[in-house]
Amino acid sequence: MKKFAWRRAAVAAVAIPMLTLTACSSQGGRTPETGGNAAGGQVATTERMKIALITHAPAGDTFWDIVRKGAEEAAAKDNVELQYLNDPEAARQSQLIEQAINLKVDGIAVTLATPDALKDAIKKATDAGIQVVSLNAGESVSKQLGAFTHFGSDDKLAGEAVGAKLAEGGFKRPICVIQVQGHVGLENRCAGVKAKVPGTEILYVAGTDMTAVASTATAKLQASKDADVIIGLGAPITLTLLKSVSEAGSQAKVASFDLNKELAEKIADGSLLFTVDQQPWLQGYGAIDALWQFKRGGFLIGGGQPVLTGPTIVDKENVADVQKFANEGIR
Repeated sequence: MKKFAWRRAAVAAVAIPMLTLTACSSQGGRTPETGGNAAGGQVATTERMKIALITHAPAGDTFWDIVRKGAEEAAAKDNVELQYLNDPEAARQSQLIEQAINLKVDGIAVTLATPDALKDAIKKATDAGIQVVSLNAGESVSKQLGAFTHFGSDDKLAGEAVGAKLAEGGFKRPICVIQVQGHVGLENRCAGVKAKVPGTEILYVAGTDMTAVASTATAKLQASKDADVIIGLGAPITLTLLKSVSEAGSQAKVASFDLNKELAEKIADGSLLFTVDQQPWLQGYGAIDALWQFKRGGFLIGGGQPVLTGPTIVDKENVADVQKFANEGIR
């Protein structure tokens, strides 16, 4: 498989309930028959931990299902009581962090899509002696905000990888579609593309409304006859952009960031040029496991530096290598 960057990985996680948000709990308990977890594997004999995993995930984005699967698997192995909570609003995400502090969790794993809005809540956590790790977004400010490590892809590097691949293919007029304005990771992805292909144009859409995404993208493609490729920054967005290209009668090709089963199929049948996989399962798994390992022995995965889970280019040449895992919902 082609790899444009693959560096060290770091982990962290914590769990917490409440706030009428999507939540899950991984008990990681033992079965009387096996002494292991429900899947038959061994569970850590260390003291039970409570970890809160708090993300900015919007509803319906399959990317976060994959993050959650990784986190749940680590929790089951590590004897961790895990709660997954999400809200795309920065203020609500900050409230979730404060609630986790009040519940006296052992650790918090948090995404930093809007770091300025979360810094005060994270400081309260570290001041309370709660270990924090970050994942997915905010790798450049993670350490500054108090997280001892970060799991994720370098979004600027990922964008540059996409830009370089497009430049090699002769593309000169990309449209890079950002579904959340101000999200540092998404902005960095498009900035990376533009660094390699200066003719890149940014299009902002309301990512929580796919009907609006479709209409905005279709109108843009109809007005931009010279656009030769349109780039989605997440699988659900990209699948919508494929329809917009058809509806607009555009000749533009489509490229993407992130991966799921449907995108893998689109790459295999030639509908999609390629995608950049940041391997979200590893982000969830690593974050939780890192918090457990810190409690277990004071271990600092990554040595205080971000642990990179990507980017990896997936195209028609190597998509067969990952389709099995995409079908299982872990890629």
